Amino acid sequence: MRQPRKFLVTALVGALAASCGEEPQEPATLQSLQLAASAAGLKATFATSSKWDGGFNGVFTIQNTTSSPITDWALKFKFNGTVSVRGAPWGAGGSASQGSDGSWTFLPNAWGGNVVPALGSVTVTFEGAGTYSGLSACTINGYSCDGGLPPTDPNDKTAPTVSLSASTTRLTSAGSVVLTAPASDNVGVARVEFYKNGTLLSTDTTSPYSVSDGFSSSAQNGTYSYTAKAFDGAGNSATSSAAGVTVALPQDPPLPPGGRMYIGYASSWNTSIEDLTPANIPSYYTHLNLSFVRPNTAYQKGSFAFDQEVAGLEFFEGATTNTGQKKFTPAQSQTLINNIRALRTRGTQVWLSVGGWSYSQGTQWESFNAARVVDLAQDLGADGIDIDWESSGSSCNKLEAAQFSCSKDGEIAGIITSLDSTIRSRGLKLGISIAGWSTGAYYVKGTPFEEGKVQWGSPFGGTMYSVVKNHGSKLHHINLMSYDGGEYYDPREGYESYRAIYSGPIAMGLEIAPEGAGGATLRLNADPGTVYDAEMLTGQNNMATKYYNVETLATYMKNKGKATDGMMVWQIWKERVHMAPPAGAASVNSAGQKVCQILGITSNCNQSIPTLPKY
Repeated sequence: MRQPRKFLVTALVGALAASCGEEPQEPATLQSLQLAASAAGLKATFATSSKWDGGFNGVFTIQNTTSSPITDWALKFKFNGTVSVRGAPWGAGGSASQGSDGSWTFLPNAWGGNVVPALGSVTVTFEGAGTYSGLSACTINGYSCDGGLPPTDPNDKTAPTVSLSASTTRLTSAGSVVLTAPASDNVGVARVEFYKNGTLLSTDTTSPYSVSDGFSSSAQNGTYSYTAKAFDGAGNSATSSAAGVTVALPQDPPLPPGGRMYIGYASSWNTSIEDLTPANIPSYYTHLNLSFVRPNTAYQKGSFAFDQEVAGLEFFEGATTNTGQKKFTPAQSQTLINNIRALRTRGTQVWLSVGGWSYSQGTQWESFNAARVVDLAQDLGADGIDIDWESSGSSCNKLEAAQFSCSKDGEIAGIITSLDSTIRSRGLKLGISIAGWSTGAYYVKGTPFEEGKVQWGSPFGGTMYSVVKNHGSKLHHINLMSYDGGEYYDPREGYESYRAIYSGPIAMGLEIAPEGAGGATLRLNADPGTVYDAEMLTGQNNMATKYYNVETLATYMKNKGKATDGMMVWQIWKERVHMAPPAGAASVNSAGQKVCQILGITSNCNQSIPTLPKY
């Protein structure tokens, strides 16, 4: 009967403490030692569940911190002092053995104890003989419990063994090649590195060692050679034989050779990946800008981590919630990729929009990583990357064109340049666009857009002037945010200010009311007798609300714009995730149908976005 012995020891300890003038205390019956083996994907926690004179019960809890089950484990440790294990462990444990160095090894039982479920745990309970005073030299699956690396033996000259297999040798549709590299070592495997055509692709420190490499575009077609290299804690290494994979995806839909654009921003918040289908998005949308990606995303190619925490996208399936961060399942990630491809096959380009107002108000743009953004665009199968740089705090000197500059010119120029360089270095077809501020090309002295001739005092006036003028050749088009400018802002003048310094396509923007910054309410039709190009550039800052309607602006672009210009709308889900427009205002569908009719985008302009739930 062990429990009475425990009470006896407790009483004696309490009496001794009292005789020494100390407050009697119950000795700890649950002494825990956190044994972190994070590199192996396992975390082992040890506790004594009970003690008695000359013995104790101990419990190891082995937790899997990864999203995949881990099969087979080996727990090795030493006791401090003269302590031993009585008999075999129970729970998930199956056997206990002692080595010549005094260490103990626990192995799992043969009826299921060897599997540690994804994000789950198993327990191993045993009876110990002696007085427990701590553990030392603990490893799990060969990894140091307190450092995550296999113990280093200076005399270890034995290299690991490693092999490599690929889930397929020929990939003919968008998807992933899964590489698996079984590896073992006489002491323990520290890591396995995966190489693609000689370049490091990924590193895995968790058994089973594997990685996925995603392919979504015919631009990635070709033959690839993969190898795996295993390392142990002493630095010994071995390289597997190569595994060859041929990628032969169907040819991507070509970029439009020209013609009118109608671009719809599709925000991801309060929406589902299931919404992005050709059935839900009319074909008169030539481009869909998926919004928004974090400027400082740490996305890793092939990870398919499309959730908000990593990529920034706020789809219901991967949103950050009050109860934690949702993660895309592999099936959901593939659904998003498939839906994007279906839209592109239908003829609607899909672009990733990076930034937006919320992601631009901190310091994320200072950590912009072009390589990570391009990785994300490639894995999703996007046609291009839209830079929505809405960084506040840039002030401009408002001088003549030769001396005109703003305080953050270097930041936005660096973003565009690094993105262009990354795309070119990889030989990709990805396009680059920017979201141009409504007054972003204003306030250059000596031009028709000098302050006073157009709107006074815009805090973003001129902030896009230098980057468009100096780096416009890197841009496929500009999405002009010709709204949120107040009652005196004229979108037609905004268009002309960009056209004066940029020769590529421009999409004039519409925002479905209510506007986010108190601009004029977008109406559908012009007032009777209103001329689409009247009262333009008169040298006076005139109220322009009567020209803020779909009919006037689309007609202006048709007659005054270039043949490759078009329109843009913020945003296609606005009524669904915010509120319905006020009486007399244009709706998403009425605006889209009107633009389609005026610009002649397609013969079927009666399509509508259906009513969808708000998530």
